[in-house]
Amino acid sequence: MPVMTQSQIDDLLHSNTICRLACVDYEGAPYVVPCWFTYADGGFYVVPRARSAWAGYLKNDGRVFLCIDAVDGRRVLVKGNAKVVEEPNIGGKWVAIGQEMAERYGGADGLKYLEATMQEPRWLFFIEAGEMLSSSGGWAQKYKHYDW
Repeated sequence: MPVMTQSQIDDLLHSNTICRLACVDYEGAPYVVPCWFTYADGGFYVVPRARSAWAGYLKNDGRVFLCIDAVDGRRVLVKGNAKVVEEPNIGGKWVAIGQEMAERYGGADGLKYLEATMQEPRWLFFIEAGEMLSSSGGWAQKYKHYDW
């Protein structure tokens, strides 16, 4: 599979493509949730609400895997570790990050949604990217049984 250039990776990571975040629940089972993210500071910020199950899972065990895949086949896969930046609060550092996400993912409607839910306490996690793989789509040669 063709690897993306850094510019292509940056374009995808700054688009409105949803991330699928995989973590480990309290029983050791995999748990996957779609979420918004912000790519900055060499890693990924996520902002779950205070009562989100996956926030507790991340605090308990920071091992994560992210799948950011666009409809056209481009994808970035990330193996990393989540760290708590802020416990649930109203008005913390998460607000500016949340505003960026809300606007990127939802435009004016996203900002209205955030404004209407600002009194909901939220966590702020930072995911340090350990391994990062990318692909611009297509089949890897190792999977092909024949040429078309």
